[in-house]
Amino acid sequence: MDHGGHMDGMAMAPPMMHRRHMMMHMTFFWGKDTEILFDGWPGAGHLAMYLLALAVVFFLALAVEWFSHSNLLKERRPAAGLLQTLMYAVRIGLAYLVMLAIMSFNGGVFVAAVAGHAVGFFFFGSRAFSKGATEDSGNGKGSDLPPMSC
Repeated sequence: MDHGGHMDGMAMAPPMMHRRHMMMHMTFFWGKDTEILFDGWPGAGHLAMYLLALAVVFFLALAVEWFSHSNLLKERRPAAGLLQTLMYAVRIGLAYLVMLAIMSFNGGVFVAAVAGHAVGFFFFGSRAFSKGATEDSGNGKGSDLPPMSC
């Protein structure tokens, strides 16, 4: 073989690539033809799969808010600290998945993520469903919003 890629007088062709190539957007765009989180998901031209992907992003964001505002641990034992650390890791992992989904730059994904966070905050973090909805909870926090988690 010489330096020109020839072998016995025949040109060698590059190996065939059977992978479809989608353009990666760097600005927000609207449409169902996108990839979210995984290669080939939800797939081009499949409205039902796109809507499923939006629902997954919505519920991921909702779960982040649930983890952020839940009081599941009542005891102060060392095992509770390990469980608290595990819950923190799950919450951060879910938050990063939502962030990566938004990085698809698809407008529908962005709206689904914001809506999931908003609905989750409404149900789990706002005063709408707390027992003392009109009273201050006495925790001494100076803001109505919880601190940013990531």
